[in-house]
Amino acid sequence: MISNVKAQPAALPTGTLQRAARATLALMLREMSTRYGRSPGGYVWAVLEPIGAVIVISVALQFLIRVPPLGTSFLLFYASGYLAFYLYNTLQQHISLALTFSKPLLMYPAVSWIDAVLARFILNTLTGFGVVAIAMTGIIWWTGTTTPLDLTAILGALAMMAALGLGHGTLNCALVGLFPVWAQIWSILSRPLLVAAGVFFIVEDLPQNAQDVLWWTPWIHATTLFRQGVYQSYQPDFVSLTLVALWALIPLFFGLLLLRRHRQDILMQ
Repeated sequence: MISNVKAQPAALPTGTLQRAARATLALMLREMSTRYGRSPGGYVWAVLEPIGAVIVISVALQFLIRVPPLGTSFLLFYASGYLAFYLYNTLQQHISLALTFSKPLLMYPAVSWIDAVLARFILNTLTGFGVVAIAMTGIIWWTGTTTPLDLTAILGALAMMAALGLGHGTLNCALVGLFPVWAQIWSILSRPLLVAAGVFFIVEDLPQNAQDVLWWTPWIHATTLFRQGVYQSYQPDFVSLTLVALWALIPLFFGLLLLRRHRQDILMQ
């Protein structure tokens, strides 16, 4: 006799999710107190650091270039490129050290390696979004810019950089854990990224062969989309969400795979 009773879907492991949520929140609070609570100024320095970098870049380069590639303000132009890249760079740096930072706590069964990665991703993403919002608000007020912003484009660009930071940071977390020398290698390899991200220029001003090469790099797509949100007259047609997604998801996949297989080896080093 054939039963007409349909199979019920498996219940969600609410206990596991609650445990993971509590562990992730605890790790976030620990990092907040460690990184910002013990230093004078705390979160103030998180805001002043990128603003200071933008000011230094603007002052230095305005002696070499008479007018910025877009608009009339050097400060706003370089902020629109640097702040997006700042989010990516901060994320990948902190996520790459997630297991090292939380190694003592990862010895407890209640805390897993994925909790450490998620805690650093969530905390630094929220911090980065807040820093960008405060910095852009202050720079727009200082420069007297009245052109309305396209928040959809700006948030889309920041989401791109956050995804790239998660993917590259997770892969680097595994590689640094397995091969500590990779930290120095990546530091050298990543130095040209500030230029490759288009912080100092717009792609359309470059020769065609340079444009063709840069199109394959993901950072230029995110910074270009951010600038599109700041300058209404700037309407690039080459931004590819698919390309950025591949650059983020493929490293994330291999990073998670390596961490899952070799987490014990990394923690024992």
